[in-house]
Amino acid sequence: MSENVNTMDVKESKGGIKEFFRKKIVSLKRNPAIIPIIFLVISFLIYSLNLTSVSDSTAKIQGTGMGLCEFAMMLANMLAFICMLNAYPRRQKPNVLMIVLLCVMLVVIIVCSIIYQNAIMEAITREVSPIDYKKNTYIVKAYNMLNTYRVFIIITAVLALTVPVYGKWIRKINTSVVVEGNDEMGAIELDGDDDAEAFRAGGKRNKEEASEEKSDE
Repeated sequence: MSENVNTMDVKESKGGIKEFFRKKIVSLKRNPAIIPIIFLVISFLIYSLNLTSVSDSTAKIQGTGMGLCEFAMMLANMLAFICMLNAYPRRQKPNVLMIVLLCVMLVVIIVCSIIYQNAIMEAITREVSPIDYKKNTYIVKAYNMLNTYRVFIIITAVLALTVPVYGKWIRKINTSVVVEGNDEMGAIELDGDDDAEAFRAGGKRNKEEASEEKSDE
């Protein structure tokens, strides 16, 4: 008895996992643009959670344009999120203006991250009073973080521009639920149809006999 109960529990857990993934795929079929949105949110978290290292690096190096790039990356990321939410409205055509603005924001982030990293490299490799990055470890942390951040931004851009492509592939995934007993229901419906046909056939014969009797009279 206990073995049967354990087997039922395993089947229920497997069915629950399958149902969970099925619902996720259904939601993706309805709105495939959620994929680049997720990557954009991850990108924002990568940058915002390391913002202290970036700010300390800016204050330490005080390179040309570093503060502006730091602010521009944060602002462009938030604006890109707003553009992404409105780029692919449900059951409507893609909003071309929002897609263009999204690309502009992502390009701004990429360019600013490169300028910021170049300023760091210039500060630690200059001949006159170079910055000691070994003592100031947050500079290395900020530099490496920007590499990861830029990779996620590029992935987001690719996913955002190819939503119509992989959206079609996702919609082709079969998420229909197979209900047990469909065959029996079909058989019942067929039996009912046969009875209805027999009833209609009997009614036709009765009408034909009645018409023949009238003609004989």
